[in-house]
Amino acid sequence: MKVVLLGTAAGGGFPQWNCACALCAAARDGRLPSRTQDCAAVTGNGRDWWLLNASPDLRTQLAATRTLWPGPGPRETPVRGVLLTDAEADHVTGLTELRGAAGLKIYAAPPVHGALAPARAALDRYAPWEWADSLADGGFVLAGGLVVTAHPVGVKVPKYVPDQASKPPGPWVTAYRVEDLATGGVLVYAPCVGAWSPVLDGLCAEADCVLLDGTFFAADEMGTAVRSGAGQAAMGHLPVTGPQGSLAALARHPGARRIYTHLNNTNPLLDPASPARARVAAYGAEILPDGTELVV
Repeated sequence: MKVVLLGTAAGGGFPQWNCACALCAAARDGRLPSRTQDCAAVTGNGRDWWLLNASPDLRTQLAATRTLWPGPGPRETPVRGVLLTDAEADHVTGLTELRGAAGLKIYAAPPVHGALAPARAALDRYAPWEWADSLADGGFVLAGGLVVTAHPVGVKVPKYVPDQASKPPGPWVTAYRVEDLATGGVLVYAPCVGAWSPVLDGLCAEADCVLLDGTFFAADEMGTAVRSGAGQAAMGHLPVTGPQGSLAALARHPGARRIYTHLNNTNPLLDPASPARARVAAYGAEILPDGTELVV
């Protein structure tokens, strides 16, 4: 199984357009590498590619990745569809870049399908797509020899969804386990995780590679708004460090390659020379640039 990290930043990218923090300033003047918004691509045979989320930067990401270029026919594409982890704007708005591509299949949890109903109707007017339930019993098999199961890891409702208070808790956020049937390699993709859980722990225990939510390095990274556990949970992202952070949990799974993605523009992990980066490396976790190709 091949995986391409098309983008590794959280919503807004890095640098973020309206942020003048030291990290964003360093990216603007070339001292730190820029990053596009989180998205990945996966294939089991090198011909049939599936996108993991669809970021607003998708057109640029596809253009920068030769294996995802169209051809040989004028409208042929190796992209077969998209697996959505949630309905957040920075994970779904890239679907509009794919409009007009016939025969795509979009997997998502039922609440995500509901939230996207107006967009689905509009996109289907360009070319009909198949919209499938990612949480269907038994999982699903993708063209190219990949078998996938979706696992609920959060209940955060996107801000644009009306009447959020009346929405019942549900599997708004999922992680994906992707297995290569030919080799047995297992990838876990979980860019949005509100809290560590036994489910996530079990997924990491059997994974060869984990792409995990690294949005915030610390719970107080964005100030008092997220200092409390409740505030952090409301943001939908557990921090890397701290007693309930993901770094200590990942340390229990040294057999997997552990990679942080979805990095917020405030995250010191964006700086390779930072103590934060050294700390994560000491635990065996990685921060990789956009465009990195992995074999799982």
